[in-house]
Amino acid sequence: MYLEVAIFDPISVAMTGRKLNLLSDARYRFERGLDPTGPIWGVHLASKLVLDICGGEASELVVHGQEEDWQRTIMLRHSRIRELAGIDVSEERAKEMQRVASARAKEILTGLGFAVSGGGEAISVAIPPWRYRDVESAACLVEEITRINGYDEIPAVSLETGHVVPEPALSKSQVREGTAKRLLASRSMMEAVTFSFLSQEEAELFGGGAEDLKLVNPISSELDVMRPSVLPNLIAAAGRGANMGSGDAALFEVGPQYADATPKGQSTVVAGLRVGRTGPKDWAGSTRAVDAFDAKADVMALLTALDAPTGNLQVSTDAPVWYHPGRSGALRLGPNVLATFGELHPKILKAMDLKGPAVAFEIFLANVPAPKAKGPAKPLLKLSPFQPLTRDFAFVVEKEMPAEKLVRAAAGADKALIAGVHLFDEYQGRGLEETEKSITLQVTLQPVEATLTDEQIGDVTRKIIAQVEKATGGRMRG
Repeated sequence: MYLEVAIFDPISVAMTGRKLNLLSDARYRFERGLDPTGPIWGVHLASKLVLDICGGEASELVVHGQEEDWQRTIMLRHSRIRELAGIDVSEERAKEMQRVASARAKEILTGLGFAVSGGGEAISVAIPPWRYRDVESAACLVEEITRINGYDEIPAVSLETGHVVPEPALSKSQVREGTAKRLLASRSMMEAVTFSFLSQEEAELFGGGAEDLKLVNPISSELDVMRPSVLPNLIAAAGRGANMGSGDAALFEVGPQYADATPKGQSTVVAGLRVGRTGPKDWAGSTRAVDAFDAKADVMALLTALDAPTGNLQVSTDAPVWYHPGRSGALRLGPNVLATFGELHPKILKAMDLKGPAVAFEIFLANVPAPKAKGPAKPLLKLSPFQPLTRDFAFVVEKEMPAEKLVRAAAGADKALIAGVHLFDEYQGRGLEETEKSITLQVTLQPVEATLTDEQIGDVTRKIIAQVEKATGGRMRG
């Protein structure tokens, strides 16, 4: 009869078990590590049982391989037990309690199979072979002592707080992200959570694909680069939905994008995508294809919810190359770009196999300024008792003149009386030069102290006309 008692390498057993998808009691035991001295005393115990039950004679013991080096000694200070377990005593009783606690610690560790030597503040603890894998430091010994001594012996201590009112659980950036998610969800958009990486080809379409952003060990050969923008993942998700019969989509995601491999190169972006129509077709024709103004409306709604100074934003036409050059824009505060929006470039849609129309937006949360500190409460709402009135103004300006410039000029003519300026018409054609266009504004005047007289209305009208003509070089349309 041959008797073999063996112990196997935990890493090899775990890797083989995963590769073969094999679950067994042997794998469970060996991959967690066993007593390295087990084969020696195990073979003697098994041989004794065989001889006692069956009789016979045992041959010589043959040992193959080398026993693992498991010997380890840890120095444990009693003060360390107080530090980690939270047990503290008064100064006059410290020495007596230390002596008693040290004896108790020795008793517990000895009972668990540890070899303890020394005394006083520091003791030397030799780790038994069946515990050398999980007992690595003095903190592990403190855990064993605390566990056996009883967790109910640890005195309850209140947490120290620096403020009467606890600090908020969420940071300002987390609050902003939550606000963005709720706002876009209220605008009938579905939140998507996608991977932070994509294929090399898709990354290059959005200005990425740098060597330092390639993954060393990607989960797939098609997902090997960190994304330079959140939009390609949303476009891919919309494409998969379209292939399954859902052509209209409204998706958004709040997540990171990567400009380079440095920590500063990562930024959190709110990206959104609308594809198809604004709703299902109906007999009344109440829906239409999405356009750039739908994306701009989403951006403005979110910036307003974040308390951004939307009244001071400037619109420029320098959106990134993945937007349509003539149907996109960027919202700025000086040189600081808060958001970009517009129709996606046809080349992008073709490359990613998505049928349009498709509009998108990107809001860079780090660039959105925090609101100014307010008082303890909002001021009371004050409504004027006087009836507002509106006046329409049509100006002829150069075709390339942005309408925003007219709106700003009109709004600044008299800030005390002008409550709002609304652009509602643009005309090009008969009666105008080919290089000209007509912009019509509706200005709302809100009196505060008394009903406006004809003379006051005339003064404001002249101010508006003069201000717009000065700012744009245009003229009143006859």
